[in-house]
Amino acid sequence: MKYMSMFDKIDLHLIRVLHTVLTERSVSRAALRLGMYQPAVSASLKRLRELAGDPLLVRSGAGMVPTVAGLRMIEPAADILRSAEVLFSDARSFDPPTAHHSFSLAASDYLDPLFLPQLVVQIKSLAPHCPIDIHPLSRDSDYRNHLAQGDVDVVVGNWPKPPDDLHLGRLFGDEVVCLVSTQHPAARRGWDVEAWLAAEHIAPTPTHPGARGFIDDHLAAQGLVRNITARCPHFGLIPAMVAGSLLVLTTGRQYCERFVGNLPVQILPCPVPFPRMMYYQLWHERTHASNAARWLREQIKSVAASLRRPEPELA
Repeated sequence: MKYMSMFDKIDLHLIRVLHTVLTERSVSRAALRLGMYQPAVSASLKRLRELAGDPLLVRSGAGMVPTVAGLRMIEPAADILRSAEVLFSDARSFDPPTAHHSFSLAASDYLDPLFLPQLVVQIKSLAPHCPIDIHPLSRDSDYRNHLAQGDVDVVVGNWPKPPDDLHLGRLFGDEVVCLVSTQHPAARRGWDVEAWLAAEHIAPTPTHPGARGFIDDHLAAQGLVRNITARCPHFGLIPAMVAGSLLVLTTGRQYCERFVGNLPVQILPCPVPFPRMMYYQLWHERTHASNAARWLREQIKSVAASLRRPEPELA
């Protein structure tokens, strides 16, 4: 209670007077710098002396000098004033080269294996003092809650029906294809729907219990079920698993094309018609007006656009 009583007596203006008087070592010079009348500065100094139980500034010859207690207060007072300035200036503006804002995003690696590396490179080149935390979209992640609580600024991924309680930015759409080993029988003789469903499929681990994902949601709507014999939470490792087995990966063409030529794999058309996979970034209302968060979303959109394959023109 004593702490709260003391805290209630201190405001930011009083801290500014304290720092100015101690650094100027003169009430009159402090008054000029603060744009205040000298009696008002003297009255504030009197309050500060009462709060500190110390004179803070004493005469020494023709001038004045801070006491030991006063000297100890100069840097903490400066820290408080700097923090207050950052607190409100960051809300108004965001200057990437000088900012020290921390960014946090959750993303799946389904989009493109080059997306996250290039995003980090771009952010660090434009905002070198801004830390970046990247979180996976795992089965344990509740991205809605993480966005609402401020644990992450933005979530990047693909959803058949994006949630309507969040802000959404479209990144791009992609054709659904299959990635198989060059030794897979379907690479030689092709397949129909029945053969594709019966093949051994590998799929990402669901992002949360009960989630089926874009591919299996679409199949279920048609009363179809594929034969999933392997699941992996690390999407970037799946193409290497496909290359040495009879597993089939069904996902976006842009992702698959990154591995053709580097691994003994090839892309086959999927015999089941799928709508285009749509990739989005999602964010909460709490960060919608933030200049820093808006800048982050612009970088995400920019990197996604630089990697995007040209989409087919509508007839």
